[in-house]
Amino acid sequence: MTMLENAQDKAGNDLEKVDILFIGGGIMSATLGVLLHELEPGWSMTMVERLGEVAAESSNGWNNAGTGHTALAELNYTPQTSSGTVDIAKAVRINEDFQISRQFWAWGVNRGILKQPRSFINTTPHMSFVWGEENVRFLKARHDALRKNSLFQSMQYSESHKDIAEWVPLMMEGRDARQKVAATWSSMGTDVNFGEITHQFVRHLQTQSNFNLLLNSDVQQIARNDDGSWRVTLGDTRTHARTRRIDARFVFVGAGGGSLPLLQASGIPEAKAYGGFPVGGSFLVTEDTGITCRHFAKVYGKASVGSPPMSVPHLDTRILDGKKALLFGPFATFSTKFLKNGSYSDLLASTRMNNIVPMARVGLSEFSLIKYLASQLMLSDSDRLHALQEYLPGARQQDWRLWQAGQRVQIIKRDKLKGGVLKLGTEIVCAKDGSIAGLLGASPGASTAAPIMLGLLETAFRERLRTPAWQEKIRKIIPGYGTQLSANPRKAYESLNATSEVLQLSAPPKWEPAGRAVADLAVAQDSFA
Repeated sequence: MTMLENAQDKAGNDLEKVDILFIGGGIMSATLGVLLHELEPGWSMTMVERLGEVAAESSNGWNNAGTGHTALAELNYTPQTSSGTVDIAKAVRINEDFQISRQFWAWGVNRGILKQPRSFINTTPHMSFVWGEENVRFLKARHDALRKNSLFQSMQYSESHKDIAEWVPLMMEGRDARQKVAATWSSMGTDVNFGEITHQFVRHLQTQSNFNLLLNSDVQQIARNDDGSWRVTLGDTRTHARTRRIDARFVFVGAGGGSLPLLQASGIPEAKAYGGFPVGGSFLVTEDTGITCRHFAKVYGKASVGSPPMSVPHLDTRILDGKKALLFGPFATFSTKFLKNGSYSDLLASTRMNNIVPMARVGLSEFSLIKYLASQLMLSDSDRLHALQEYLPGARQQDWRLWQAGQRVQIIKRDKLKGGVLKLGTEIVCAKDGSIAGLLGASPGASTAAPIMLGLLETAFRERLRTPAWQEKIRKIIPGYGTQLSANPRKAYESLNATSEVLQLSAPPKWEPAGRAVADLAVAQDSFA
């Protein structure tokens, strides 16, 4: 690959040539940019962002829940089988992935790329909270199953109102003492400001002579050149005038909800299997210090019967710009936009002959999702307050405001048997020749950006990743690359301990051969104090 070049095309128009072009200035592009720069510092890179700053869409701290997803609290990652057992496979995989992110961020701190860990990540206990006999039985079975795994040994379980009140006093004040409740609690949870990580990564890349950031720049056209590279035509989002053309050997489409239309515009056959359905979310927010200082946890509940996984209610401590806030939600919203700052024509524009059938089939088969969205759109302020009061019995309307978070696009994928299926999580869509790739989907998303981008390297840069040079560099950046921590308690502890020290997080429970662990609430709270 070559260094950054300026040239002219056959018509005499200015033409910029780069090795790597990132479309979208979010956490995914920034993560991949830092990885590729370390692996190949000589490659030229350009990042294109349609807004006036990076991390202004889903990566922004106010547009997501900030959960460092580890399945310590998220009940939808541990489904109950028909036999009554709890399947923890997905939970273990997600926790493993987050450990890769922690290792990557710790490396970034040690290299001076990321500054002041508490500006972007803070220890915040993760909890699950349920009520009712059936839900309590499920949570107990979930806890028992997860505690057998070395990555979950910090989890404590209790059905005692008194114990739970020590963890989250506000949630128990005013609650009926006869109500059957249960909770799990772990000091190893985190709150993450993905927007701050993105800004720091991009600022680092901007110090490199072969990196260029183009803001207020929108992709007007994308087409393949005869040599296999991609010509991307840009326009100014403020004036709508064409501004420049860029020829790139590799293009990464990390534009969040805007990725699907761009991959479709590229014409690669791999994108034809996908459709998308936009789902937004709003949260009740308070920054009242009398409330935020008395609740310190991310608390996940159980979705109502018939509700989709994305509807899981959670009460989140957030730490943004050094200040604490409390968010509760999500309450689903609907817009035909694929981005918070997108166009109302996004949904229609992404509907093509090759994906309309899968989208229609999902619409027919996922009636519960449609019913859920309809019910959410009809919620009143008092309905939302009532939902909050199930978690905070003493909540008052005047202390909370409604905030519209970011837009997500739920993946709909063509399926030979069903016609179309609703896909959860994220998927990498990559051209057969590896010259262009993009990311579709949502949760756990940003918290597992590092392993997702490693997966992209394995897909789009397969041959280079196999070289001794790349292998050596990858393992310096991420020591646990290729290691299954969940199968090795000692290595799991060593990884958690090392990253906790660098990232200034609560230390993991001391590892013991017998697998016993002790978690201390004071340790978690002290890490923020």
